Amino acid sequence: MVMEKEAVTIRFPSELMRQAKRLKSGKESFNELVVEAVEREVRRRKALEAHDTIQRLRENIKRRTGVHPDPLPLLRQLREGDEELE
Repeated sequence: MVMEKEAVTIRFPSELMRQAKRLKSGKESFNELVVEAVEREVRRRKALEAHDTIQRLRENIKRRTGVHPDPLPLLRQLREGDEELE
């Protein structure tokens, strides 16, 4: 799959540029390093956004329905075949 590319101009702090050039692998271009870093950051921010959405939904449901009792004891009783359920 060929991705369309777009040229941009970015101004980096000089010290960050020196560190990045020093740390990139031998055959890796600086462009590859930056693209990979931006891709990682985009994934991280999407994950944080999804987490925040889940947290908001959980809070809305909790507010609407209240806190439910732990179902594990009942499930254990059902598995064990206890006829007397609490």
